[in-house]
Amino acid sequence: MSTIHDVAARAGVSTATVSRHLRGRRVRAAAAIQEAIDALGYRPSVAAQSLKSGRTHTIGVVVPDITNPYFAALVKGMESASRDHGYRLLLANSDESGEREDDVLTDMIRQVDGVILAPATEQDETPLHVRDAGVPLVFVDRDLAGGEHFDAVLVNNHEGGRQAASHLLALGHTRIAAISGQQETTPGRHRREGFAAALAEGGVQLLPEFDLIGDFREESGYQLTLRMLSSAEPPTAVFTANNLMTLGALKALHDMRVVVPDQVSVIGFDDLDTGPLLNPPLTVIDRPMVEQGVLAMRLLLQRLGRDDDRTGGARRITLDTKLVQRGSTGAPRR
Repeated sequence: MSTIHDVAARAGVSTATVSRHLRGRRVRAAAAIQEAIDALGYRPSVAAQSLKSGRTHTIGVVVPDITNPYFAALVKGMESASRDHGYRLLLANSDESGEREDDVLTDMIRQVDGVILAPATEQDETPLHVRDAGVPLVFVDRDLAGGEHFDAVLVNNHEGGRQAASHLLALGHTRIAAISGQQETTPGRHRREGFAAALAEGGVQLLPEFDLIGDFREESGYQLTLRMLSSAEPPTAVFTANNLMTLGALKALHDMRVVVPDQVSVIGFDDLDTGPLLNPPLTVIDRPMVEQGVLAMRLLLQRLGRDDDRTGGARRITLDTKLVQRGSTGAPRR
């Protein structure tokens, strides 16, 4: 097997220069070093690098629901951004549990150089312990109460809720339901608040029996849709505040033989790969999911960069949402 000395000899530089290049530093003859690495098939020893640098070259990623396609897209973006920097991902699932998240992070901070976290709840104190342990931390998708001191890549959930309500109002709906996520989370609360605010501005009230709170899982979307349909006068449109609850709602409507959008229009939050293929195709409030993961990883890598920038003010990015109108929404049947 080739060694770092072989690479240095072929590139005509010192082994220290090769080592700096492998750590992502800017060095002279970088092109020659990379050519030597490729030609010789050199693979640095992760264990040796870790012992020498005090780093594990591992990024911890904790998400609330690993089965959610949104988080899969998020992790895809993170992996693509970390690949060329020699970092690997350690992925864990908190299962929407603050207690589980606490256990995962307690174990993880001894094995990683940094953490990207979608908090289970806004009231969680665990991220503060991560920061106190000296491990850089970036929030993604969800924020924390008092989290303004952390780097974060979020989405304008309030505006996304408003866009959904405005779309339904423009179609002429007045009996409208919303199936929201946990109100202890940033997306759950902000999407619901934005949706209700836009309805009120349009002169439409979100009735208590149609203001339904789920848990971002498919089963809650299913059960709450059945409850909505059991009303003496069901709504003509429903907004589901994440992709899994949207799937649950669509299954309930199918089981009850409710025709979409003739009887009930459906608009969801977050697109699905199969969204355009459904019958009818799904109208959604979409966001750049992969890009969100890329940006979160870039913020963390900057903290781990050559200047070891673990101090300084928090950098917070908020991405926009957009309406993707398809066939699952239409004017209410007269």
